[in-house]
Amino acid sequence: MGVKLASNLLVSFCVVAACVAAPVEVRKPAAVSSLEVKELAGFEKYPEPVQKMIERALALTKRKLTYRFASADPGNGGMDCSGTIYYLLRSCDIDAVPRQSDQICQWLIDEKTFRRTADVSSLDASVFDDLKPGDLLFWSGTYGHTERKLPVSHVMLYLGKRVSDGKPVAFGASDGRSYEGQRRCGVSVFDFKLPKAGDKAAFYGYGPIPGLLKASAPKDRKKK
Repeated sequence: MGVKLASNLLVSFCVVAACVAAPVEVRKPAAVSSLEVKELAGFEKYPEPVQKMIERALALTKRKLTYRFASADPGNGGMDCSGTIYYLLRSCDIDAVPRQSDQICQWLIDEKTFRRTADVSSLDASVFDDLKPGDLLFWSGTYGHTERKLPVSHVMLYLGKRVSDGKPVAFGASDGRSYEGQRRCGVSVFDFKLPKAGDKAAFYGYGPIPGLLKASAPKDRKKK
């Protein structure tokens, strides 16, 4: 009896200790925004693969997915920024996409589709003349991370400009970026704007997704 009692106490102690030691994920509720494709200026003129990808992206914004670090599966109730882009592109049969934001940027560099931007303060700068709906957007310095080959820490998808006011908008996942003046948390539509001068974050660059427009020559890509 004494041995059995001691064994039961040991098991109970281990269970309690495991419960105390296990980290509890505190997940914020989703606070997201969406829009319809008809609200994007010239959507009907986007290349068909871009149209389909954006339709899938906007469908995700209607699923009330929160921001969840290290997730690339909407089945988890949320995803992080690179996980969202990874999931979206793979759903469009772009299987070569890497999982991490800096790796995605390096992928574009390797495929020679990336356009580096440096010290830009306005989206009217000439460096953005080639920006098209369906391009990926990259930032650096958005949060602390382990040392990376590239300083890229955030990625989103450029959706184009709204019909109503011409404002540029993006799709992705964030816990803190805003849309229409409201802070958002989750897989959402966001305002596309550059960081303010003096911010730790900086816009790093952009570029088209390798392999998305397989049948379209660069000259056929529609202007923003």
